[in-house]
Parts: sequence; structure tokens; C-alpha cells
Amino acid sequence: MDTDIDPILDTWPHEPGKLNVRMIQTSDGDQRLQIRLDLGLLQMHVDGRPDGTRPDGFESLLEVFEARVDAGVGRGDHPPDRELDAEADREMGPEPGGALGGEADAELGPPEFGGDAERQPETTFSPEECQALRDEAVQYYHRYLSLLALEEYERVIRDTTRNLRVADLVRRHGETEQERASMEPFRVSITMMRARALASLAMRDSETKAALHALDEGLEALHQHFERQGEIEQYDDATEVQMLRSMREALLPKLPVSQKAELTERLERALEQENYRLAAILRDELELIERRGKPQ
Repeated sequence: MDTDIDPILDTWPHEPGKLNVRMIQTSDGDQRLQIRLDLGLLQMHVDGRPDGTRPDGFESLLEVFEARVDAGVGRGDHPPDRELDAEADREMGPEPGGALGGEADAELGPPEFGGDAERQPETTFSPEECQALRDEAVQYYHRYLSLLALEEYERVIRDTTRNLRVADLVRRHGETEQERASMEPFRVSITMMRARALASLAMRDSETKAALHALDEGLEALHQHFERQGEIEQYDDATEVQMLRSMREALLPKLPVSQKAELTERLERALEQENYRLAAILRDELELIERRGKPQ
């Protein structure tokens, strides 16, 4: 069997300094995402986990660990395999009277981890488990960067939202302080990429207001992150913040002059709520619209 990939690489030369990405179709009609590297290529599934695996029957490790939290399962244990459970249900068929029958349901009472039963300890993840989640997040990182280059904005939003869930999960359930903080440095980049994709998707549909709203939400999320981390002085100089602000400034001239009344109302509301940072942004927008409305 010939497994040499040189013929493929020869038809797709590597270009240094450029993200070389393409979407291909497999022989069975599925799509795959390919990235050309200097020493070969990387191929990923477009949907599901990028490497195509399904840990314990779940879409990814994230879903496995989220199910553990929902079920109150302890460290190192696993929730039931979803695919095996589904197969067992199909083979067994429904019980008379519903899932278990009315009287059986009453006799069973509440589950051990709910109701009046003794509360289970909060689920925590070991350093090794947190590392596994981070390694999986890297796969999604490579994919959403590539999808952004192909302007697959819906999928970028999906993958960045998913990696933010990883950051939230690790922050809440990491066993040690070090593990709980381990994903926070990446939250800034993920948040920026998500806001960028949301705004780009809105602009593709000529929805300038929606794009500005997405950028505002992204900037607010970044502000809250830096504030929570005790690093608010770094907010204005952060590259990710500057990128979203640049996108925002580029979109402002596309707002119709008729937006002035709405912006004025939002400015008044922001002042009433003593949200002076938002008020300053809205004042800048109003001044720009007024300049556009004046004859040159």
C-alpha cells in the first residue's frame, strides 16, 4: 500500500508567512479541513472533535466532563457511555407504564445526589484532567483559526464559544488554584476571535448595528475579564482590545445618520446608570455622525 503523501504536497506548496488552508471533500462525501505546514499537512474534521474521535460516546472530552459535573460524578470516574446507553435502551424497549411504571417511580424516590439525599461533594478535575481539556482545546484553536481564514464564521463562533466553556469549566472545577487559572490567559484571545467572527458574520448580511453590538459585547467581556483578574490597567493596551476597537471604528462611518436619535437615547440612559465608559463611546459615535452630516 502506497502511503507516500509527497504527490499531495507537491501540488500544494507551502507558503511561508501565510496560513495555507483549504476545504476538501473525502471519497465518502464528507468535508475535511487541511492546513499546509512546512513539513507536511494537518487534516481535521469540520464538525465534532477535530480528530474525529468520540470519547466515551460524547462529542468531546468537554461534554464528558460537563456530564460529570451535572451528575455529581467524582474525580476519575466517568458518566455512562451515551452511545452504549442508547443502544441498550433500543434493545430493552420501554417498560410498561412508562420508563419504569408509576408505582416503581414512586418507590425509587429521589436520586442519591438530589432532593433530600446527602449532597455530593463538588466535582473537581485533577491537573492531568485539566491538561487533557487544554490539549483538546488546542485542536479546536487550530480549527477555528483555519475556519476564520475561510470565512466560515458560523463555525468559528461555534468553536470559540466551545473553548470559552472549557475555560469556565476549568476555572470552576480545577482541583488546584494553578489549574483554575490555567485557561485564563487564553480567554482574551478566544473572546476577541468570537467577537470578530460575530461582527464579520453580521457585516456579511449588511447588519452594521448587529456587528457593532457584537464588538461592544466582546469589549465588555474583555473589560470584565481584566477587572476580575486585577489587571484592569492592561485593558486599554491589550492587542485584542485594540483590534476590536479598530474594527468598531471602521464600522462607525457605515451607520446611517438616522441612528442619531437612538444613540442619544442610549447616551442618556448610560448617564442615568452612571455607566460613564459606555457614555464616552456613545458620545464619540454621535460626534462622528454629526461630522458626516455636515456639508464639506
